[in-house]
Amino acid sequence: MSSLPTVEDLRLVEALARHGSLGAAGRELLVSQPAASNRLAALERRIGERLFDRDTTGARPTPAGRALAAEAAHVLEHLEAIFDRTRAAARAGSLTAGTFGSLAPWVFPALEDLLGEVTVHQVADHGDRLVEWVGEGSLDVAFVAIANQMRLPATVTALPVARDRLAVLLPAGARLGSGRRPFAGLDVVAYTYDTSTATLHRRVSELGGRPRRAATAETAVRMGRLLGCPVVVPRGMGVSYAEPGEEISAMAIPGRLTLFMVTRRPAPAGLTAAAAGMAARLGLEPASDASPAR
Repeated sequence: MSSLPTVEDLRLVEALARHGSLGAAGRELLVSQPAASNRLAALERRIGERLFDRDTTGARPTPAGRALAAEAAHVLEHLEAIFDRTRAAARAGSLTAGTFGSLAPWVFPALEDLLGEVTVHQVADHGDRLVEWVGEGSLDVAFVAIANQMRLPATVTALPVARDRLAVLLPAGARLGSGRRPFAGLDVVAYTYDTSTATLHRRVSELGGRPRRAATAETAVRMGRLLGCPVVVPRGMGVSYAEPGEEISAMAIPGRLTLFMVTRRPAPAGLTAAAAGMAARLGLEPASDASPAR
């Protein structure tokens, strides 16, 4: 028996994680509950881990089950798109690009514009997963800010395309203090799109603020407006989200961010050419150091 999971295995795990019931998963997949139960048991024996805790109330994924369900959803989504991507490739060039959620509204339109007739299939996820998918070949390119903060797969290269820095967005009515602790006594919503969130929150605390976490840049700005407090975000995003009556403070927040384009080696010429125009399209500083990350 092959050690690789079958498509039927992946469909069962993904459906069971969604429904929480072998019976419901079996009905969706048009198999009986005993057949679904036997397939799951056989898969657990092959993996050597329990994937779901099952009792009379249903089935709940273990940590191993949650991990496999997430991988199964990714693989199935990729498989389901194969025919569409094949047909699209027959008519015109196409590629699959990924970036993280906060930058997706800017990266994808910019990439469509820079690549002209090429069809761009869009994927939004965490940076480390996007880099892994480029390495395995299920993504053609990823735009991430952590390429210099992680071990890259040997099959990929990362080219700096733009730079940004942190800034303070002040919603209408929000004010900063003076002196060395301008955030003294204030809630401060802080978001950054690299791995320096903990460092950023420590800086906010050192400046007297109470750091508040946000999942995305848009979430940070909306929270700041709701709370009437300062928002620390990458400057490019702050400028994009600022509304009339809001300002980007001149106060310097230590922290630089670099956006990288990650592709398999060697980087395709068309993508390298597009990367050269990415900074201007995003309203960011061009990357002065064009040497790839290792």
